[in-house]
Amino acid sequence: MKDRDTTLGKIGDGESMSKTSTRRSFIFRPSFLILLFLLLLAGPAAQAHESRPAYLEIDQITASRYQVIWHTPVNAGARLQVGLKFPDDVRNVTEPAIQELPGSLVERRLIEVSGGLAGKRIELIGLPLTITDVLVRIKNLEGTTQTTRLTPSAPSFVVEASPGVSEVARTYTVLGVEHILTGVDHLLFILALLIITQGGWKMVKTVTAFTVSHSVTLTAVTLGFVHVPTKPVEAVIALSIVFVAVEILHWKRGRVGIAAKAPWVVAFAFGLIHGLGFAGGLSDIGLPAGHIPTALLFFSLGVESGHFMFIGAVLALIALVARARRRINIPVPSWAQFVPPYAIGGIAMFWVIQRIAAF
Repeated sequence: MKDRDTTLGKIGDGESMSKTSTRRSFIFRPSFLILLFLLLLAGPAAQAHESRPAYLEIDQITASRYQVIWHTPVNAGARLQVGLKFPDDVRNVTEPAIQELPGSLVERRLIEVSGGLAGKRIELIGLPLTITDVLVRIKNLEGTTQTTRLTPSAPSFVVEASPGVSEVARTYTVLGVEHILTGVDHLLFILALLIITQGGWKMVKTVTAFTVSHSVTLTAVTLGFVHVPTKPVEAVIALSIVFVAVEILHWKRGRVGIAAKAPWVVAFAFGLIHGLGFAGGLSDIGLPAGHIPTALLFFSLGVESGHFMFIGAVLALIALVARARRRINIPVPSWAQFVPPYAIGGIAMFWVIQRIAAF
């Protein structure tokens, strides 16, 4: 059993269809099939970021007055059924004015409270009945910013007098992790890279190159240096998945392309495009004015953490399937190796057509 199945193999020098390399790569096939079936349950029409957070911004304009902007997503024509509950001594200077935007509603009002909001609790009624998170940003009169994240299990918070950097770091790290783990298109791209690199340090270098490159464009867009329309970016992101899927098929048939030879180059190049997509999500969330570098850094670190969480889950699934296959000796047909790239490419091509049609 010296040459028994392992979860990670290496790409042979032009012998990927030999018996040895075929035996090693078989372990990847059933596990990837299971994962792809789970992805397919959502249907090809699944979008990259279905779960959009709500956003609450409170700007202090005088010692006792605040401008409130309450941004809620609209799904299937229904507004998020969550209401703001301020302390009893808070009163409306102006009544809420609602503006309808594509896919969301924005409510604006001016409130007043004697002594300010510092130390007072704000609650979101109805949030525990949803699956939506809420990002809260409060800008104080002296320029400091408090950023926090509310969840269905924690629907309220206390306004701080002087928020620290640690809270911004914690909040944006979690947002980065959630952003990548709810982005099906980005995960499919990572999955395709995992298939063609077969894991190991090659995969680590490839994902790191992807993170570095998308951090560059994420920063450039967020700081206003680059402006790119969102819809073409989303179409190219889907097209990048199709490209890697095709490269996997070529590799399986013995034609080693650039994605197999130098996957970090492909990851870096397409990471620049994916970074534009991340920037779109981050622009919906917003950045704390006094902690923009911190927020950008920890959002990127959160995205990187999310990548490796996903990869860890895939590799754990591979190990479990490999162990089960050794025990019950399930035969795997030779054509099974082509199912993952065809499934990935098929879903991604559907997105390409769908997103181009939406131009």
